[in-house]
Amino acid sequence: MPTLSQQRTQKYIAARQQHPAWLLLASRRAPLMLSGLEALFEHQPGGVPFDTAVQALADLLGAHANQPEYEIDPADLLAQARRELREWIRRGLVTEREGRVHETDALKTAMRFVAQLDHRMMTSTASRLAVVQREIDNLAAALDPDPKSRAEHLQRRINDLQQQLEDVQEGRVSVLTEAQAIEGIREVYALATSLRADFRRVEDSWREADRALRQAILSAQHHRGAVMDRLLGGHAELLNTQEGRVFESFQQQLDHQSELAEMRARIRAIVEHRASSQALDDVQRAELRLLVQQLIAEAKLVQAVRARSEREVSQFMKTGQAVENQRVGQLLNDILQQALEVDWQRQAVRRQPAPLPPLSTSLANLPLIERLRAKSLDGGGESELLLATQYADLNQMDDEFWQAFEGLDREALLRQTLQTLEQGRQPLTLAALAEALPPGEHDLETLALWLALARESGAAFDDAPPEQIATTFQGQPWRFTVPRVALEAQAVRALDMDSL
Repeated sequence: MPTLSQQRTQKYIAARQQHPAWLLLASRRAPLMLSGLEALFEHQPGGVPFDTAVQALADLLGAHANQPEYEIDPADLLAQARRELREWIRRGLVTEREGRVHETDALKTAMRFVAQLDHRMMTSTASRLAVVQREIDNLAAALDPDPKSRAEHLQRRINDLQQQLEDVQEGRVSVLTEAQAIEGIREVYALATSLRADFRRVEDSWREADRALRQAILSAQHHRGAVMDRLLGGHAELLNTQEGRVFESFQQQLDHQSELAEMRARIRAIVEHRASSQALDDVQRAELRLLVQQLIAEAKLVQAVRARSEREVSQFMKTGQAVENQRVGQLLNDILQQALEVDWQRQAVRRQPAPLPPLSTSLANLPLIERLRAKSLDGGGESELLLATQYADLNQMDDEFWQAFEGLDREALLRQTLQTLEQGRQPLTLAALAEALPPGEHDLETLALWLALARESGAAFDDAPPEQIATTFQGQPWRFTVPRVALEAQAVRALDMDSL
């Protein structure tokens, strides 16, 4: 049996050979790849077009072509950059989906390791010690089944809070020193970064489960019940992981917009504190300010992967019904083929008891077994695809064909909404926007887009009674009930419209 040291050594050897982050840090061109990928994803967290990433890496390779330690061939930088990027996609450092390159948790792990080499990102021992002591106290109290000990713990907390309340009421307010504030802001930033990494691990896990589920469907070795059980079981296993529980908790918070609004307000107050400029640089403060929006975007990606898996399984459940019927027919054919080999001319055989009841009336012209065999609808010949161009008169098209082109112009509505907010020079509620920009026939889509703007811009959803918006379409009155929220021109202008 290997010793603990040998097991640890084998674990590190396997990680050195397989883990994408370790492979990147140990590669010859690691500084160039880390710098290039970090610059790409820094301003485009939603993914970078593949050609754009190749061009950026080619420019970076060209800038260091004279350094022999990187082994760069200046003759064809684009081809070398494309090969390099394809190699890291194959190793799992980055992923490519629909023509765009996306970062993974392995890349973020490598970036965090390099960032921690900078002493400015180190948190103090006192700060970590205070956190550890607090967590030990809470965990020990939660694990103790003795009611007396639990009551003493709660009483100590109550006395501490009561003393703090009395001090505040008497005007004795203690605030953190500048050094403590810097440590606290860096600790919050580190936790926020790890939270995004947890969400990315959930997305990667769901994509892996989706890939395995697709392989199970294509292999045609699992029936519909097994595929459905695998889908539900895989989702349950993912939610039972640590990062899965964090994601599920955030999903529950999405139903309480007031909590997210309070979280945005607190983050904004932390970023605007004078110590934040010393604790974080401009890019890190921007990341912290957009934490809630980034978590919502990550949650959307996870939900999209989950919805695709459910959609694929639903389609398989529908199409699999005919396949299973055909399999049942084939099974019956096998059974009845064996029955054909029985000597039915002998009266003793025909009068033997059987577990199957009579299935049909007697037809003298056909053997009994032939009448019971399942028939196939296939004609035996394969039909050719009709690839010839078909022409049609536009005047003969149905109304549904033309209605498909009458969708909402989102870009025009966004421009009109921003223009209306700037002209009003004050925040406008959804009802006020509906009066200035009547939704018309696209009322539901317009209101959904305005609500998305309010959520992404960090607008506060009031607890006041909701608003009523009345519209009319083709003589039919409609009334919509929407939450009371006000949009600001400055917040809407700062949004990335492509992410809506």
